[in-house]
Amino acid sequence: MARPGEEHIPLVDLGHDSPRVAAQARNLSPIVPRASISGRALVAVVAIMTFLASITTGAVLLVSASAAEWQSEVASEITVQVRPSAGRDLDRDAAAAAEAMRTQPYVVQVKPFTKDESAKLLEPWLGSGLSIDQLPVPRVIVARVQPGATLDLATLRSRVTLVAPSASVDDHRAWIERMRSMTGATVFAGIGILALVIIATIISVSFATRGAMAANRPIVEVLHFVGAGDTYIANRFLRHFLRLGLEGGLIGGGAAMLGFGFSESIAGWFSGTPVGDQFAALLGTFSLRPSGYLALAAQAVLIAAITAWASRRTLFATLDDID
Repeated sequence: MARPGEEHIPLVDLGHDSPRVAAQARNLSPIVPRASISGRALVAVVAIMTFLASITTGAVLLVSASAAEWQSEVASEITVQVRPSAGRDLDRDAAAAAEAMRTQPYVVQVKPFTKDESAKLLEPWLGSGLSIDQLPVPRVIVARVQPGATLDLATLRSRVTLVAPSASVDDHRAWIERMRSMTGATVFAGIGILALVIIATIISVSFATRGAMAANRPIVEVLHFVGAGDTYIANRFLRHFLRLGLEGGLIGGGAAMLGFGFSESIAGWFSGTPVGDQFAALLGTFSLRPSGYLALAAQAVLIAAITAWASRRTLFATLDDID
């Protein structure tokens, strides 16, 4: 019975077969401390894992987009090489091959390279100022195909070789297949790294949950033995670790998004240098599409959800041991 002058504190129903605990006491004494050294450490771990996962996902998206652009660009071009042959005029054969390509359906542009232009193509390997008159340098003809059109490559080869027997036609199919293989390997490596990050996150959360259970084991045991259900206790840990996961995901994912947001400006500082040109050729403009940022945000939320799920599973296993 309550003494005169004392206020009745409302009781909160904790669910089926759960004890009735004063709401004020419950709010002032949470099962899992909201701020602790282990909690801050877990936020840092989740932030680092989310940052690494976001960097990996962003790099994979950049490489995939750049590879798709390369493949689309290369697939729309056909290269013809007219090699020098004894008893034949190389310039005449090159002109005849270019004319034969112009008559082919779906060929929208034909560009034959002159002798000087062919020499410039070899400058990165042979240097400038080198006379190539005595070298068997072929004439190169580049034809652009109408996007989405299917070119009859066999007919094109027969027409070109008919007027220039030493000519060869290359549709870059082998190079495109190698590019697809490289892109697939990059995506597979990214998925592997993401899997390792998720596994490391689950392990970290499991240890953090066991540490929180060990620190609060007497309270959890009392609640458990007086009738609090496993679901009620687990929900307290679920909310705690979900909050920590969201906080770490926001920090790590936000840092990665800022990095990708400023990457294009940073790349401009190295523009014109060998390193900058190589990275630009590999990753394009370093700029993620809006869908890429959405993917990074969804990934941060997913890691937070995995954090809460791992905590819940670990807690139920611990409560089974108490039973």
